[in-house]
Amino acid sequence: MNEKIAELKKIIDESNNIVFFGGAGVSTASNIPDFRSSTGLYSKKLNAHFTPEEAVSHSFFVNHTDEFYDFYKKNLVYPDAKPNDCHIALAKLEEMGKLKAVVTQNIDGLHQAAGSKVVYELHGSVKRNYCMNCRSFFDENYVLKAEGAPKCDKCGGLVKPDVVLYEEGLDGNVINGAVNAIINADTLIIGGTSLIVYPAAGLINYFEGKNLVLINKSATSADKNADLVINDDIAKVFREAVLEKQ
Repeated sequence: MNEKIAELKKIIDESNNIVFFGGAGVSTASNIPDFRSSTGLYSKKLNAHFTPEEAVSHSFFVNHTDEFYDFYKKNLVYPDAKPNDCHIALAKLEEMGKLKAVVTQNIDGLHQAAGSKVVYELHGSVKRNYCMNCRSFFDENYVLKAEGAPKCDKCGGLVKPDVVLYEEGLDGNVINGAVNAIINADTLIIGGTSLIVYPAAGLINYFEGKNLVLINKSATSADKNADLVINDDIAKVFREAVLEKQ
């Protein structure tokens, strides 16, 4: 067994209150690309070029709703995606009573699909969509099947994903839950994130526990403070540390 994987396994074995903080790298192993890797959106209709960040901003949603949904459906919703070994391992650790919460920047719902119960979705979820007028609920398939911008089948209002767009604030209750989980953790495992998206990335500053673990393919700003840094594929790391019988 790899020396660092062995160290991670030892940390997990000796921990009773683990919190996992994850980003886009957790989902790429499920074939969900980071939407920021897109080169941008060119709209002939608008005769303009937009960055991915601009395309999923509140302003773009309001002012160019059809173009927003065109980009959103193609780049942010992956209904056929399945949980990978990272998601599955985290659900197993929660079932064992070791993992107390998952804090995620992802919006794909794969942690819940794998069986995780306590998940703080900092940026919302594509699985939930609401009419902006009557608040009726719609699933992701309703949005995907709609031509252009989805409209409520009850009142005709515009349906909006329960996703935090750029220029929008994070949900206070979700933030509080995530902060409390991190404060109480004895081990914080950060995975699949470059820690550049704020305010989400700032939440790790609340950690005061024993073990800080970083698992990411590239270096992050928090590496220097970590007790263990593993630069490798996160699904592979969790498969070897948790799922495979030693």
